[in-house]
Amino acid sequence: MTEKRETKTKGRKPKAAPKRTPREANEEARRVALAIAGAGLDKKASGIEIIDVADKVDYAEVLVLMSGRSDRHVSSIARGIVDDLKKKHATVPLSVEGVTQGQWALLDFNDVVVHVFQQATRYYYDLEGLWIDAARVKVPEPTGRVEGNASDDGG
Repeated sequence: MTEKRETKTKGRKPKAAPKRTPREANEEARRVALAIAGAGLDKKASGIEIIDVADKVDYAEVLVLMSGRSDRHVSSIARGIVDDLKKKHATVPLSVEGVTQGQWALLDFNDVVVHVFQQATRYYYDLEGLWIDAARVKVPEPTGRVEGNASDDGG
């Protein structure tokens, strides 16, 4: 005879997430995207772009694109983003793809989708060109940059 197991929730219903307006969702996605951009900058990612696709697709509010110099660098950037968002913002991605291969890592933070590419792969897929008509979010300049550095002025 098989025994039927019942799970007991002790009379508690799971809490539903508070409803957000589309504007609130977009603002929160932009905040997360800026945190992701900062984490990418910390790992020396280049070519960081934040693209607002809220009115264009239903799977995300914002895309974050960035590049690494090698497969190891792409993997390091992706892992750094995951670690940084977890530690500083208590946010973890819903899924992570391609980190071990290092050509193109994809991190899904629900309303924010992150693409970390090697440069050749980024040029090949040209996501910036695909979303040429979408608004861009300004990415802050990296902090800690030394002004007047000899490499900055060509000398």
